[in-house]
Amino acid sequence: MGARKRLVGEVVSDAMDKTVIVKVVRIAEHPLYRKKVRKMRRFPAHDENGLCELGDRVLIEETRPLSKTKRWRVVTVLEKARLEGGEEIDSVENYAGGS
Repeated sequence: MGARKRLVGEVVSDAMDKTVIVKVVRIAEHPLYRKKVRKMRRFPAHDENGLCELGDRVLIEETRPLSKTKRWRVVTVLEKARLEGGEEIDSVENYAGGS
């Protein structure tokens, strides 16, 4: 059997329990015009320990079906989300837009 697929993406939602939505952006070439185009896809991923937060860069890996839509799991958090001032985002509720 071959190796499992792995992708790097950004967490765009952590509202669910043990699940995050990861946005993966890739660059593809348009078949006719040969222009580089950004293509985006969102993957529900299993986050067992709840370590992922909004804006984190994570590595996800393909796995067996965990629910109706979940087929990926978070392997590791590559980079924690940061604001312009260098402070970390702890949650959306505590972030008031920098004021």
